[in-house]
Amino acid sequence: MMSIITISRGSYSRGKEVAEKVAQKLGYACISRDVVIEACDEFNVPEIKLIRAIHDAPSMMERFTGGKKRFLAFFQAVLLDHFQKDNVVYHGLGGHVFIQDVPHVLKVRIVAEMEDRIRLEMQREGISAAEAHGILISDDEERRKWSQYVLGVDPCDPALYDLVLHIKKITSTDAAELICHAAALEHFRATPESQQAMDDLAIAAKVRAALIDLKPDIEVSSNRGVVSVETKTSQVRKEWQIINLAKAVPGVKDVKIMAQELKLTP
Repeated sequence: MMSIITISRGSYSRGKEVAEKVAQKLGYACISRDVVIEACDEFNVPEIKLIRAIHDAPSMMERFTGGKKRFLAFFQAVLLDHFQKDNVVYHGLGGHVFIQDVPHVLKVRIVAEMEDRIRLEMQREGISAAEAHGILISDDEERRKWSQYVLGVDPCDPALYDLVLHIKKITSTDAAELICHAAALEHFRATPESQQAMDDLAIAAKVRAALIDLKPDIEVSSNRGVVSVETKTSQVRKEWQIINLAKAVPGVKDVKIMAQELKLTP
């Protein structure tokens, strides 16, 4: 069996605990923050900036400058590289959206009672119930804003997931069992076609990361290693740079540049 499992969760919702139990039971790799550290090392960016880019909602200035887009491109490239290898459990932001159309991905959402989350945070951080509640409300809102602005989705929307589990009567151990059972279903097993879709997403992400400093507003896609780069007409003078950088990415067979027509307002 080969599959990818993404687990979306709020803080102190036992999502990390569930993910680790699933990975241990299936013998899969379990990743989250380590992807951030890898991205920092590979692309030589400060860890604190990358962490903020994937957790904090963009400020008004960043929405105009696109600062977060750069760090997110690096993060996505490293994350999809892990997904490309299969047999992985990822718990954290964004994973389920980056590979929404890959068939062999089991997308899970873990939710928990606010009272239980408050109790866990109080125990781990040594703070009062009021402080814990305030932090959790703020964190939930920040995650929602980030997801809505950067990914265009509400992380609480159940339609994004194949399985939503409420940790209350169902324990973290029960949740892990249910996820392992679902992952064994035929729908979530990799096929040559679904693996090709994953490979193309990973290649496109790596190319975009390679080009992001040259021009952050380009769109990149891949079809069996043939990469299409969509850019504005005014950027065509950089065509040779785009082609050389893209062809240096492993798995790229050819590069096509498609120029958008600039729309001039009267």
